[in-house]
Amino acid sequence: MELFTYFRSSAAYRVRLALNLKGIEHRLTPVNLLTGEQLGEAYRRLNPQGLLPALKLDSGALLTQSSAILEYLETVYPQTPLLPADPVAAAQVRAWANLIACDIHPLDNLRVLKYLKGSLNISDEDKTAWYLHWIREGFDVLEKQLVAAPFCHGAEVTLADLYLIPQVYNALRFKLDMSAYPKILSIWEACNQLDAFDAARPEKQPDSTL
Repeated sequence: MELFTYFRSSAAYRVRLALNLKGIEHRLTPVNLLTGEQLGEAYRRLNPQGLLPALKLDSGALLTQSSAILEYLETVYPQTPLLPADPVAAAQVRAWANLIACDIHPLDNLRVLKYLKGSLNISDEDKTAWYLHWIREGFDVLEKQLVAAPFCHGAEVTLADLYLIPQVYNALRFKLDMSAYPKILSIWEACNQLDAFDAARPEKQPDSTL
């Protein structure tokens, strides 16, 4: 498999984690979001939406959108399951993942921040305030709901952890005061003790120096 990725892309980070946890052989192809490479003709031929990640299968089929890619991997590679067997528990894990994927991440996505700064001409200070506001909105809820013993849903890593860890990375990068979120921080620390999470860290990616 070939994963088209960018080291700080939250959505690509999720997929890197899943591939690592499931032990799926793959190679990484960096696409530089800061230079707009994702909007270039070469990448647009692969993914007309011009977003990351994209996963090219051995068959040549191309999957896009991280949630669809993760569902595919969970179906085809059931080893190291990322959803609980109990349907109610699985729905709760999906709800936490969706809270991050739908209620935090889209509002803080790079293209949104570029629009705020470039087209609406807001200041860097206001852009950062916007960014941190939406993380707090989500984290305030997650802190109350997550099990955190030691992971989002208890003893086993689930899909929720794959969504949470990239979001915590972003929060720390933007210097969010995490003192109100001890449960989330404990999950961050527990996950990053695992080799699969450590290897997926943005700073350990081949394009991290670009």
